[in-house]
Amino acid sequence: MAAKRLIPYSVHLPEEIFNQIKEAAQDRKASSVVRDAITMYIQGTVEFDAGYNKAINDAIKIVKANQTAKTLSVNGLPVSELICAGLTSLLKEPVRVQKKTRRS
Repeated sequence: MAAKRLIPYSVHLPEEIFNQIKEAAQDRKASSVVRDAITMYIQGTVEFDAGYNKAINDAIKIVKANQTAKTLSVNGLPVSELICAGLTSLLKEPVRVQKKTRRS
């Protein structure tokens, strides 16, 4: 996820779910796990594509954070920009899934 500004949002969870999220997060912050899950759900994509795009965005973050990739250049462009451009081209367009609506 390539969010520039994060806005706090409170969610009330049953204790069992809260504990499972904390355990699943392990080294990561639990809020990151929840944020990723919500983003995948809201995008309405097929699960594989959402996970795939998440992995590509994570790789872009790693490349952008790498000081060596920022300082090396090819034809006047930083290697980090070249790699990120290549990775960005791999992102899949979200496939909208019809969500079932509740009948009143």
